[in-house]
Amino acid sequence: MVAPKLNGGIGVTEMRSFVLHVLRGRWFMAFGCILILTTAGASYIFGIYSSDIKTSMGYDQTTLNLISFYKDLGGNLGITSGLINEVTPPWVALSVGGVMNFFGFLMIWLAVTAKIPKPHVWQMCLYMAIGSNAGAFANTGALITCVKNFPESRGIVLGLLKGFVGLSGAIFTQIYHSIYGNDSKSLILLIGWLPAAVSFIFLRAIRILKVIRQADELNIFYKIFYISLGLAGFLMVIIILQNRLTYTRPEYDVSTSIVIALLFLPLLVIIREELRLWKSPKQSLVGNKLTQLEVIVENLEITDLEPPQPLSTGAQASTRKSDACLENIFKPPERGEDYTVLQALFSIDMLILFITTCCGIGGTFTAIDNLGQIGKSLGYKKKNIATFVSLVSIWNYLGRVTAGFTSEFLLTKYKFPRPLMLTLVMLFSCVGHLLIAFGVPNSLYFASVIIGFCLGAQWPMLFAIISEIFGLKYYSTLFNVGTFAGPVGTYILNVKVAGHLYDAEAMKQMKAIGLSRQPGEELTCNGVNCYEASFLVITAATLFGSLVSVILVLRTRQFYSGDIYKRFREAASVGDAGYSVPATSVRTNAVNK
Repeated sequence: MVAPKLNGGIGVTEMRSFVLHVLRGRWFMAFGCILILTTAGASYIFGIYSSDIKTSMGYDQTTLNLISFYKDLGGNLGITSGLINEVTPPWVALSVGGVMNFFGFLMIWLAVTAKIPKPHVWQMCLYMAIGSNAGAFANTGALITCVKNFPESRGIVLGLLKGFVGLSGAIFTQIYHSIYGNDSKSLILLIGWLPAAVSFIFLRAIRILKVIRQADELNIFYKIFYISLGLAGFLMVIIILQNRLTYTRPEYDVSTSIVIALLFLPLLVIIREELRLWKSPKQSLVGNKLTQLEVIVENLEITDLEPPQPLSTGAQASTRKSDACLENIFKPPERGEDYTVLQALFSIDMLILFITTCCGIGGTFTAIDNLGQIGKSLGYKKKNIATFVSLVSIWNYLGRVTAGFTSEFLLTKYKFPRPLMLTLVMLFSCVGHLLIAFGVPNSLYFASVIIGFCLGAQWPMLFAIISEIFGLKYYSTLFNVGTFAGPVGTYILNVKVAGHLYDAEAMKQMKAIGLSRQPGEELTCNGVNCYEASFLVITAATLFGSLVSVILVLRTRQFYSGDIYKRFREAASVGDAGYSVPATSVRTNAVNK
């Protein structure tokens, strides 16, 4: 019996084959990663719902900043997720992250809405850390998988995917207005269930696949990039209109529908590409590959093979392996080769990256986490503060994609080292910190743009530098070692500096008018002085971090002047289309030619 035809000639069986081809392909995997990471940036909109936590719990600014620190700690403490991802498939990390996300933010929402008894501060910190740590699991499960599936486009992949993380704040804002109106407490519930739902939908799609080189791989990423630019542009226009006009629920429904449509538009690009691959003459391709392999094997001479080595006993092999592991901690391989975790941890390059990240990302995180309180202290309205948060989100996206695509282009064409671009971005972020410190009228709009852009730009460059210097073998763990520096810097600059100085100024203002703080009363500060000293300190710390990063620029100048992707191209040419060829065969064939 002949299978019925659909769409003028495509049979049901063929259609089913094509659908499975799409769902199992690298590009659908990349689309799933995009959606997962689009919902994984809830930490960037802390400024919208932080005032609800502070008011409902009766916290002072130091306590609120402590909770904010645990948010950043959870979001960047990915050692556990990295180790899990080293030994399990990506779906395990995504599943754990989804459960943690839902539990953590659900408990915060229950506390803020008084549906459970008021928790202790340490409990709120724990809930925030658990909920935010789901972002680290999402990054590890989705981002690391995508980088390993597209190793030669890692800069672009990191910039694009982290760019969608940056857009998530503005996207969440539109969705929550559409579903819950102006109830900012319900935003906490939204960021609890939505990321978990998306992660579980794409569990089966996110997995490590055999790397197959495609000539038009960059073109596809650029098409997705252009779509993301359109999404960012639409969000920017909508934010400006919503800041100037009074939006109703139906108008939010329309804007949210357009946002979701733009989010799913890359799927059309992916389906079109997969259709082209599916229609390609697979049989002739396989025949050509097999013929090539046969020629290589025929040219292999037995004299080219190395003589067999005597086998060691189990005890001797184990002892030698253990001794070599300990001896090689301080004898790392060449940059670009696969470091072990201990070799990377004890390297000077990792120490420099850690200090640089503490100062750079720690400072920008502090600015973003305090954005709501900064706006309030300077007299901005709540609607303006939501605008600032959305601006940070959009420019965070632009910073990520710009850094990813531009640094890849400059590195490939001009050998411009990524560490030098990281240094320049950190210097630029000092402008935003100084605008906040001096409280120039209406300057918070510009500060939000600069700080959002610089925070976004630092992440993909940091992750790309780690992958380039230390290799991809243990990237799941080393990637998260780099992110851990962020919360360390945030604790110092946010809790110990910004929170402490804010509360000191607030107490000073209360004493000046003859008032004293009552237990459980919110501590509020008004005026430029609330954050002036804090951001002068943050500016100095960022300048110090940029000077430290110059050391890495000097140490790696020779490495980045060479071809850092050479070995990935060689590996892809040997195992193209999933075929594995012994290295000795390839060498022999090259010699005989």
